[in-house]
This record gives sequence, structure tokens and C-alpha cells, in this order.
Amino acid sequence: MGLIREFKEFALKGSVVDLAVGVILGAAFATVVKSFTEDVLMPPVTRLSGTRDLSDHFIALDGHHYDTLAQAKAAAAATINYGVFIGNIITFLIVAFCIFLVVKWFNRLRAKPQPQAPNTKECPQCLSSIPLAAVRCRFCAELV
Repeated sequence: MGLIREFKEFALKGSVVDLAVGVILGAAFATVVKSFTEDVLMPPVTRLSGTRDLSDHFIALDGHHYDTLAQAKAAAAATINYGVFIGNIITFLIVAFCIFLVVKWFNRLRAKPQPQAPNTKECPQCLSSIPLAAVRCRFCAELV
């Protein structure tokens, strides 16, 4: 019974719940960014490369020519899939940039206000707080 109670206390701590929410939101965010990359950004890039899909850029190590990566895999040919690798690098860079923007936005929201310069000083005689521009203390009439 004690082990279950300890686990319950651990699981319900704020930091564990925050972590769980962060992981879930991160997975959802990654899905959106991946969809943006594959469905919006990559079609023009592959159009510029002259193929339907960037993953069709590969080198078959068995010496044969295959039109698509799917054909090479169906023939059980060993391949170097540099097109898939390039696509994954592009996806990673976009995800990293988006995360950078989100973290920058959160840091701006959490920014602490800069401490203001003091606009008062203490009277050396009575230690009352008086304005910086004051020449005489209003409490003890001492010159400051």
C-alpha cells in the first residue's frame, strides 16, 4: 500500500504533470510541423528537383537502375537513400526554427521588468526618503 501511495504522490506533483502536458503538446506540434513540411513545403522543392518525391533520390548498391525507391525496396536492393536524408534534414531545421520561435516568445512573456533607477535618496540626518532633486529635507530641514 505504501508503494502505491508514494507513486500517487510522485505522479501528481506539478512538475510531472507539466512534463506530461509538454510532451503531449510537443507531439502535437511536431505533427503539425511535419505536415507543413511534407504537404506544403516539400512539393515545390521536389518539383524543382525534377521528381515527384525527394525520397526517389537514391543510389542502388546492386548496380541495377530503379525508377523509385519503392521499386528498389521491392527488389530487396540495398540503397543509399540520400533524398530521404535531405528531406529529414529540412524537416528538422523547420522544427528547430519553430521551437526557437516558440521559446523566444515564451521568454518574452516571462521577461522580468528591469529594475528602475532609484528616484529618492535618504536624508543623512533623519534617514527619511526624499526626492533626488531635493536640496533640503522636508522632515528635518537639513541641507542635503
